Amino acid sequence: MLKVPRTILASAIAAGCVLAAGAGASVTAAGVAYKDVADMLIAVMVADRTVYTKKVVQRLAAKEKVVKASEHFDDDKALPLPAQMFRFGAEHVADNTDKFSYSLLSMWPINKQNAPRTEIEKAGLQFVADNKGENYYGEEELGGKKYFTAVYADVAVAAVCASCHNEHKDTPRTDFKVGDVMGGVVIRIPMAE
Repeated sequence: MLKVPRTILASAIAAGCVLAAGAGASVTAAGVAYKDVADMLIAVMVADRTVYTKKVVQRLAAKEKVVKASEHFDDDKALPLPAQMFRFGAEHVADNTDKFSYSLLSMWPINKQNAPRTEIEKAGLQFVADNKGENYYGEEELGGKKYFTAVYADVAVAAVCASCHNEHKDTPRTDFKVGDVMGGVVIRIPMAE
């Protein structure tokens, strides 16, 4: 089984969540499988996104209607959409580490730049859409560098997820329901030489 070097694991954990022990925390394991690292990262990502969607957007925008959520949140003085918050996190990680990256893609993207581009992205998105509850793992080479790539289903966790996608003027699909796979999260970890 392929293992992730400790330095990559430490960076991935530090970038993905707050370490309770503070800056002095260290990873003492000899190595963790790439799949396990990706699975840990997605657990943090899904938790953060679900909490933001249900406790902030669903509650404040849809239920209590005290503020709205908008893709034009700056101009509208509104909340960013959950997908935007997710992208902001991915951009922050990309700006601060080269130990892993992630993105939110879909076979039915509202924004065309979120469509799959690589063969593993296409295969992974199709797999998670066709196999509820299962993840897709593989290896690929991009720009001369080898990556462990994992694809996880992005599921509509609240009514606002489905309605936002179904009602968007640029949507290619209008029949999403709570619990449906709307796309996928792609996590890439560079593999040690």
